[in-house]
Amino acid sequence: MELLKRIADRRARIGVIGLGYVGLPLAVEFARAGFHVVGYDVDETKARTLNGGVSYIPDVPTEHVAEIVKAGRFHATTNPAELADVDVIDICVPTPLRKTKDPDLSYVVQAVEATAKVLKKGQLVILESTTYPGTTDEVVQPALEAKGLEAGTDFYLAFSPERVDPGNPSFQTKNIPKVVGGMNEASTRAAAALYGSIIDTIVPVSSTRVAEMVKLLENTFRAVNIGLVNELALMCGRMGINVWEVIDAAKTKPFGFMPFYPGPGLGGHCIPIDPFYLSWKAKQSNFEARFIELAGQVNSGMPEYVVSRVADALNSVRKPVNGSKVHVFGVAYKRDIDDMRESPAIDVIELLNRRGATVTFTDPWVPRLHHGHLDMTGISAEAALAAGVDCAVIVTDHQVFDYPSIAARFPLVVDTRNALKGLASPTVFPL
Repeated sequence: MELLKRIADRRARIGVIGLGYVGLPLAVEFARAGFHVVGYDVDETKARTLNGGVSYIPDVPTEHVAEIVKAGRFHATTNPAELADVDVIDICVPTPLRKTKDPDLSYVVQAVEATAKVLKKGQLVILESTTYPGTTDEVVQPALEAKGLEAGTDFYLAFSPERVDPGNPSFQTKNIPKVVGGMNEASTRAAAALYGSIIDTIVPVSSTRVAEMVKLLENTFRAVNIGLVNELALMCGRMGINVWEVIDAAKTKPFGFMPFYPGPGLGGHCIPIDPFYLSWKAKQSNFEARFIELAGQVNSGMPEYVVSRVADALNSVRKPVNGSKVHVFGVAYKRDIDDMRESPAIDVIELLNRRGATVTFTDPWVPRLHHGHLDMTGISAEAALAAGVDCAVIVTDHQVFDYPSIAARFPLVVDTRNALKGLASPTVFPL
C-alpha cells in the first residue's frame, strides 16, 4: 500500500478539518512528528492566529505552534480547496445536540461535503467527531462514494473516537491510547499506521460501529455514575447526611467500588451530550435506554438544585433571592481551564437571574462570559464584597481560589464542589 509507505517515511500530507480542542492538538502532534499538515477551519480568526504562530488552546503551547509554522510543516486555511493535495483527511468537527436532544450532524455533513470535493484514490478519511454508531457507514461513506470512488478499495475510511481531557497534565494526545475501526481491514491498517506514528498505543477494533460505540460507552458510563451520585447527594441532603463523607469512606474499599462525585451539573462537550446520541440511536432500534435517560434527567436538574440551595442559604438570614446579590466563583465547566462548553454555571446564572438576583462572577480563566443573552465581565472577589454581596456560590473549584478566605469573608457560601472541606461553618451550605 503506497499510503503506508508515505506514512512511514513522513511524506504523507495530512489535512485536519476543525481546529478546536480535538483537531488542533492532533494537527500539532502530526506536524511536530515531521508531517506536513494543512489545518482547515471556517473561522478566519483561528486561521490567522495559528499562522501567526500563536495558540488559543491552553493544552497546546504557543511555542509548539510557532515551531511548526516556522518550519513550514503547518499552515491553517479557510479554503477547503487546499485539502486537494493531502493524503489523509481527519475530520474533527463538533457534534452538538439540537434543542430536541437529537444529534446535530450539520458540521460533519459540511466537512464530508468539503472532503468529497477533493477526494482522490488512495486517500484515507477518518472521522473523529463523537457520534452515534452507524454514522460512518450510513452518512459519511455514501456521501464520499457519490463521487464514484469505492470505500475500502479506491480510498480508505475509518472512525477513531477523540479522547481529549482539557487541562489534564498527565494525559494528552501522545499517551492516550487510540481506538481505530475501519470499514474494512485495509482501512483499519492505514488508520492504525497513521496514528501509530504519533501515539504510543493503538487499539484496533473490528468495525467503525464498534469504534463509535466505544466513545459513547466511555462517556455514558461516566454520565450514568455521576447521575447516580447526584441523586445520592439529593437524597443525603434530605436525610441530613454529608454525601462527601459517605463517598470518602466508601472509596476505601479496595475492590468493587469506583468513586464518582456530585456537582452542579455536567459540562464539556462529551458527557452532557454523548449519552443522548446513544439514547437517540437506540430508539431507532425500538430500544429504550432507561438508565441513560434517567441519569440525564437527574444531571440536568442539578443547576436548579444549586439555586434552591442558594435560596436556602438566603432564607437562613431572612432574605429572598429576588433582589439579593449573588457572586459565582468559577464559570468554566471544570477547574483550571477556560472551556465554557455546556458549563452548568451558565444555567445557574440564568436561573438566578430569572429569580431576580443580581449575579456577578470571578473566574481567572474566563474574564468575560458571553453566551446567548448573557454578556458579563468578571470582577474580583474584593469588588464583589465591596458591592455588598449576599451569597457566594462555588461552581468551579479553580485551584487558585483561596477557599478559607472565601468562607471567612463572604456572609454565606453555597459549596457545590466540597471545596470547603474541613471548614465547617453555619454560613456554609454544602451541595
